[in-house]
Amino acid sequence: MTYKVKCWECGNEITDNYLDACPRCNGSLTIEMDLSHLEGTKPEDLRSRPLGVWRYSHFLPINSDPVTLQEGGTPLYDCDKLADEYNVRELQVKFEGANPTGSFKDRGMTVGVSRAVELGCKVVGCASTGNTSASLAAYAAKAGLKCVVLLPSGKVALGKLAQAMFFGAKVVTVDGNFDDALRVVRELSHSGDLYMLNSVNPFRPEGQKTLAFEILDQMDFKLPDRIVYPVGNAANIWAAYKALKEWQSLGWIDELPMLTGVQAGGSAPLVNSFAHGQEDFKAVENPETVATAIRIGNPASGRKALKAVYDTGGVMTAVSDREIIEAQFLFGRKEGVGCEPASAASLAGVKKLLDEGKISRKERIVCVCTGHVLKDPDTVIANCGQVLKTPATADAVRKAIGG
Repeated sequence: MTYKVKCWECGNEITDNYLDACPRCNGSLTIEMDLSHLEGTKPEDLRSRPLGVWRYSHFLPINSDPVTLQEGGTPLYDCDKLADEYNVRELQVKFEGANPTGSFKDRGMTVGVSRAVELGCKVVGCASTGNTSASLAAYAAKAGLKCVVLLPSGKVALGKLAQAMFFGAKVVTVDGNFDDALRVVRELSHSGDLYMLNSVNPFRPEGQKTLAFEILDQMDFKLPDRIVYPVGNAANIWAAYKALKEWQSLGWIDELPMLTGVQAGGSAPLVNSFAHGQEDFKAVENPETVATAIRIGNPASGRKALKAVYDTGGVMTAVSDREIIEAQFLFGRKEGVGCEPASAASLAGVKKLLDEGKISRKERIVCVCTGHVLKDPDTVIANCGQVLKTPATADAVRKAIGG
C-alpha cells in the first residue's frame, strides 16, 4: 500500500522510520493512505476475505505478509434486554474481548508488529496499563522478537500481567504511573534499545481503524446514530474517526456516526476540556479508577480524540467507579457477556447520557467493550459477594440457596 507518515499538527512529512513525534513541532504523527486504487469500488467488494483485520488490508500500511493471530471478526451483539433496561431504541455491543489476547489492542498490534518485522527490528517494547503489554507479548512471540514491557507498579490487573509474562516478555514495573512508564519507553526507543509500539507509533491506530470498519460491515453498511468508546490513551476513538473519514472520502458512506467518549471520573482530562469547548487538555496528575485500562491522566491521542468528537457532533462524559461496576454486572447478568471494568465505561456512559437527556432514546447506539472480564478477575470477585459454603448434603445446599 502507498502511504505517507505526516505530522498531524503541522503537516510535516516524516521520513525517519523510528520517530514517534514530529521533529519540527513535536506534534503527534499520523498516516495518510493513498486510496486512489479504490476509486469506483464499494465496501461489499472487500467481502471476498473473512471478517477480520486483514479484510481491510487496502486501508493498512503494510506491504509484506502480516504477523497475525486471526484478530478481529469479533461479535456485534444485539443487546435487547440492556436496551429495555436503558429504555433506548436499539443497543448493540461490539465485544472486543473475543480477540486472541482478549482485547482490542490486537488490532493495532498485528499492524505494529508487522511493521517492526518490515523494518528488521529485533526488540519491541511498550509502556502499558496491561492490555497493550499482553497483546505485544503475544505478537512478539509469534514474530520471534524479543519484547520488553514497562508497567506502573501495583496498577496492573493480574490477568493482564499473567499474559505478558506467559508469552515471554521481559516485564519491568516502574515507580510511578502509566505516563512515567511511557516517558521511559520513549527514551529507550530514542536511544535505539527497542522499537516502541505504544499508540504514539502511527502504525498502531491504523489497525485499530478496523474496529469501525467491522461495525459498519456487520450492520450491512447502515450507519448507527452513535458509537460509544471508553477513552484512556484515546487512540481508539481517533482511529474510528480516521476510518470513517477514509470511507467517506471514497463515497462509501455519506455521513459519520456521532463518536462519543467516556472516561472514568478519576481520570478525565478530555471530559474537562470538552465541557469548556477546548481543543487541547490539561493532564490529570495521579489518575485513579478501578478501570485500570483507562487510568491515564495524559492521553497521547487526546487532541485527536477531541477533534473526533467535535467533528462528528458527539459528546464526552465521565462516570464513577460505582457506575462502571454496576454497568459491568448488568451487562453480564442481562446479556451473558463478561467485560472488564474499562469496557463497561461505555455502557455506563450511555446510561448517564440518556438519563441526563444529552442523547436521545430514539437512537441506534453501538457501544464498544474493549476487553474480556478475565482481564481483571480480582475486581469481579471483590464485587460478587462471598462464595457459599455448606456440608456436602442436598439439604444443606437447599438451605444455603434459599430453597
